[in-house]
Amino acid sequence: MKKLVILALVLTATALQVNAAGDAAAGKNKAAACGACHGTDGNSVSGQFPKLAGQNASYIAAQLSNFKSGKRQNPIMSGQAASLSDQDIQDVAAYFSGQTIQTGEADAGELKQGEALFRSGNKDESVPACLACHSQDGSGNYLMKVPALAGQHHEYVVAQLQAYAAGTRSTDPNKMMETIASRLTPAEMQAVASYIEGLHAAKPQP
Repeated sequence: MKKLVILALVLTATALQVNAAGDAAAGKNKAAACGACHGTDGNSVSGQFPKLAGQNASYIAAQLSNFKSGKRQNPIMSGQAASLSDQDIQDVAAYFSGQTIQTGEADAGELKQGEALFRSGNKDESVPACLACHSQDGSGNYLMKVPALAGQHHEYVVAQLQAYAAGTRSTDPNKMMETIASRLTPAEMQAVASYIEGLHAAKPQP
């Protein structure tokens, strides 16, 4: 019991340190250039670009660092991230994390299959439930840098699942998402992505 209490205190202290790393007010100014694609408040209009509003700050920071280092490749984002300092990254992440995402609606025809995949997975194909890592309401996991999914454009979710399945995106720990995505059919990708777009999540940690 004593060890569990100590562990809890360590995790709490770590979370507070990470939360304190970014300055949302400073991030608003630094994120001005991001608005052209992602929207000034992080709610992008086009499904080509992900919504950043309400996203876990730890995940945003991790991905910006990946783009900056070249670990994750994208012609636009690599150039944008190249000039950002570590503090800039934390500030931008804090700003977008504090915004409210505008969720969409799931396609009625894909809702049942999408919800089943998100909540139960597909045992026949060894596909785990999405909620195992991304949480029951799609808010992700801050400490593990797992992204929030709720409300994200279904087009973007499908594109990322396809990238994982093809191996062109490989920033996930132990290739977990690559393995899972490779076991999904195109129809399953569309269904779970549609369900995710209409999913509402509790406000994540900043």
